[in-house]
Amino acid sequence: MALEDLLAQTEARFRKAIDALRHDIATVRTGRAAPSLVENLQVEAYGTDTPLIQLAAISAPEPRQIVIQPWDKGLIKSIEKAITASDLGLAPSNDGNLIRLNIPALNE
Repeated sequence: MALEDLLAQTEARFRKAIDALRHDIATVRTGRAAPSLVENLQVEAYGTDTPLIQLAAISAPEPRQIVIQPWDKGLIKSIEKAITASDLGLAPSNDGNLIRLNIPALNE
């Protein structure tokens, strides 16, 4: 049984490592807008931190732009604050109904 337990523990650790790698790869900046870049940002909403994907529709209508349309317009300021506080280096543009993020071109 000790060998089976060891295999189960090792398999669980490998799964965690693979999941972490998938998450890291999904957030790599490629110079192209991808909703996965911001969907896991934690936003203060209703007294708790909530992933952005649960609070808004996120789309990339253009190759260098992400549009975030909150289901509750009252959360726009909180979403803006979370984006500004993140390490993404993006400046949100708020028009009162949705937030636009322009993705700058990558440098060599």
